[in-house]
This record gives sequence, C-alpha cells and structure tokens, in this order.
Amino acid sequence: MDLDRFTRRQVLGTVGALAVSALLPKAARAAPAYSFAHGDFDITVFSDGFISVPGEILVPDIPTEERAAILGRIDAPGGVVRAKTNIPLLRKGNDLILVDIGGGHKYQPTDGHLAEDLRNATIDPTAITKVVFTHAHPDHIWATLVEGGDLRYPNATYLVGASEWNFWMDPDYLTNMPDALHDFAKGAQRDLNAIKDRVVMLKPGDDVITGMSVLDTAGHTPGHLSFELAGAEGMLITADVANNQIVSFEHPDWKFGYDTLPELAISNRFKLLDRAATDKMKLLGYHWEYPGVGYADRTGNAFRFVGAS
Repeated sequence: MDLDRFTRRQVLGTVGALAVSALLPKAARAAPAYSFAHGDFDITVFSDGFISVPGEILVPDIPTEERAAILGRIDAPGGVVRAKTNIPLLRKGNDLILVDIGGGHKYQPTDGHLAEDLRNATIDPTAITKVVFTHAHPDHIWATLVEGGDLRYPNATYLVGASEWNFWMDPDYLTNMPDALHDFAKGAQRDLNAIKDRVVMLKPGDDVITGMSVLDTAGHTPGHLSFELAGAEGMLITADVANNQIVSFEHPDWKFGYDTLPELAISNRFKLLDRAATDKMKLLGYHWEYPGVGYADRTGNAFRFVGAS
C-alpha cells in the first residue's frame, strides 16, 4: 500500500493547518446549496465544508518547485490544500438519497456542516430513505452517528460496496494495514457496525434504484465505487476516483498519497475521465471546488476540468 510511506499525522492532517482552518469564518467553510435536474433526478449539492490535505499527499512524487507551482493554482494556503467536500442529495419519486454524508465534526474542524445545511433546507434527517457510501474514509462516513451513538439518518437503508466492507471490517486490521490507516479503520468499524442490521451490499453493475447504477472505481480504496445516472448524455458521481479538479485531470497518471492501490487508482481514473470526455458526460466530484459539477475536456493524453455553467 502506498500509504506505508506516510505517517499517521500526515494522513489525518497537519496540526498547524487544522489550527489555522478552525479560525476561518464559517462562510469560508461552507457554501450555499447548488441544485439542478438530471434525467429523473432532482439533485442538490451541499457542502460539508473542507478538509486540509498536505500538499505532499496531493502530489507526492514531483519535485518541490513543481509541486509549489501546482499548489499555487489550487486553494492551498501554506502548501496545505483545502479540499472541498461536496455531498449530493438525490430525489427521485419517494426516494431521498444521500451519496456520502461527511465527517460529522469528528475528522477535522472544518468539515461536518451537512446536518446544518439540511436543516437550512428544511430536510428532516428522518426523511432520508437511502445513504450510499462510495467508500469508508472518515470524510465520507464519520457523520453516521450523532452524539450519544444513535444513527443520524434513522430511517435510511445503507448501501456500501461489499469489497469495501470486507476491507475495513478486517478484525486483524492492526496487523494487515499500515499504521497510517489504523485510525481510519477504527472509525470505519465503529460506523459500519452501527448499520450492519440495515445494510445492503453493492457490487459493480448493481442498481441503487432504477437509473442509478454502480461503477467499479477501486484503487483509492479497494472497494471504491462511483455511480452513473441515466439521462441526457449521462452523469457520473465520481467521489474520490479523481481527487482534484486540476491535478487529477491534467495529470491523471500522477499518484495521490491517500490511494491505497495507486496503480489501480491511476488506471480507473484515466478510464473514467476518458469515458466522460468521449461521451460528454456530466461529472460531480467530491473534493473539487464547490459545487464540483462540470465536464472533462480532452487535451492530448490528459484532460481539463470545465465547470458547468
């Protein structure tokens, strides 16, 4: 696993960056909701805030000067990337579906705003019918439980990739995973155990509901999933297969430090962006600049992100 070369502190976020981020005004941490229709779906993208990612994790294998130039084009004060966290809420018929649910103020002090966003949109957490997890990293699932241990979305069915479940629920994770992932695994087991009586296991090719199908985009984690929505030219909810709207598009062959299986992640990233560019598919990325909705334009052997108008 590529994460072997990073310390637990690097993976969890630098202390200095978090301290600075915590002092930022609320307006810098969250964004108003962005809504649009796609096919039979009404979609609203909420912001959970952002997480701080050290620059050497976003672009670990390039010279310092080149890294600084790349980070200069990104929201990365002091070389620490403020990776936005964009969470889509999908409405179709009687279903109200969240794709990932954020960190719940348990991971970093600048994320965890989804619950407040939903309240502001007058959406009751008891109305959520499905919670779909792309993968089990903390900034995607650690909002599963409220203080006291109850489920935040008590009436929802939870859907997660079977391979992802098996990876994180390994009882011998302390031996089988690098030290940098131990805290991630502890949190994943806490939250996945809490939903075990209402979970539906997914595999690539399944449908979450009609018009929303499961794609295999493993690599970032061993069971990472993305989702395709039917309608128009199609739409892909990419999650973390392409982590940054500049680096992942312009340099899809570069490694990303949080990828558990980096070579597989690179392969699946290129395949997804290549298909999106060829078929003119709309994209929604979890960590791209809010609202994270746009398209991939081909530029030689790479791509360019173009935000939706």
